[in-house]
Amino acid sequence: MRIAEVTTYVLKLSGPQAYLGKLEDGSELSEDRGYVVREPWRSLYSGRFETMLVRVTAEDGTTGWGEALAPVAPEVPAAIVDRMLAGWLTGREITGVRPLWLGLRDLMRERGHLVGHQADALAAVDIALWDLYGKLTGLSVADLLGGAVRTHVPAYISGLARSTDAERAALAADWVTKGASLVKLALGKRIEADLATFDAVAEAAPSMRIAVDAHWAYRIGEAVELGQELDRRKALFFEAPLVPEDVDGHAELARRIRTPVAVGEAMRNRYEFADWLGRRALRLAQPDVARTGITEAMSIAELASAHHVPVACHHSVGLGIALAAGIHVSAASADTPFFEYQPDTVPVAQSILRTPLTAGPTGFAVPTGPGLGIDVDADLITELAKEN
Repeated sequence: MRIAEVTTYVLKLSGPQAYLGKLEDGSELSEDRGYVVREPWRSLYSGRFETMLVRVTAEDGTTGWGEALAPVAPEVPAAIVDRMLAGWLTGREITGVRPLWLGLRDLMRERGHLVGHQADALAAVDIALWDLYGKLTGLSVADLLGGAVRTHVPAYISGLARSTDAERAALAADWVTKGASLVKLALGKRIEADLATFDAVAEAAPSMRIAVDAHWAYRIGEAVELGQELDRRKALFFEAPLVPEDVDGHAELARRIRTPVAVGEAMRNRYEFADWLGRRALRLAQPDVARTGITEAMSIAELASAHHVPVACHHSVGLGIALAAGIHVSAASADTPFFEYQPDTVPVAQSILRTPLTAGPTGFAVPTGPGLGIDVDADLITELAKEN
């Protein structure tokens, strides 16, 4: 079966479908502010829910869908697909995904092909090819990857989007009544403030295991101090404690604390993870499948397994396609203790699916249909793309 067409869609959802992130004072990030930096985080955020989708169509009309994690400037990976990847892919036989992925990877090998927007574009196409090949063979992605190790992927609640510790604690207690047992706090505000939030949540929800995301806020000495306090509190993991370039700093931190150091959302390929794993700089790997693609994510998972490091896929503002891809990788990976559940973004993710994924605070059911096992509303996506 040959590939007939590759189509990209840039989406910037607004209104009730938008993910309008919370500012530090608890107020909403409005659309008219465009791209802003939300302290203490350093990355750009959008007032709208932005992403880039890819549809790969076979000559018999069968389609596969992919998505890049592109929360800002989704036009950039879309242009890479349109100008550099689609022409090479169109007309080629799809007898499996890896031969096509290898060819696509090599197109821009001397131009930063494995990182940045090029990697994001390749990830979206890779996901679409797995979805398409699954539909052509009648197998789910998890089955194509060798079989699902689990049919249900446990989840942790990501963030307590409230403006005070008392409100965060109350929200955590409410999540417990809905079955949640794990939560990650969005911190990095100062050691004392971070610990105060942790302690307030722990007191209100004593049955919950609590993780901390520091959003690259600390230097090594501060990270060690905070990490040792998290050791005393038996924290679930300590995510992004230092800037993502500081491999040696993370390795030192991992040696000096017991709480697992979690890293990975800024990385896009096995070679980056191999360096970190070889230097014992992380104890929980967090690749985002909408940045790595499925092919590379499984290579990363195998590398992590060889170093006895569990994998917990990152997921933030991706739509239902990225979410489904992450669930399939999590289902097929040997050591995946949990997956990220974003209460504010999952409803948006579901909005492009005719039948929603089974998702909640306790985890995700692994889709069993062919490919990604999701029914993407192509008509809705076409209409939404026209608005941009």
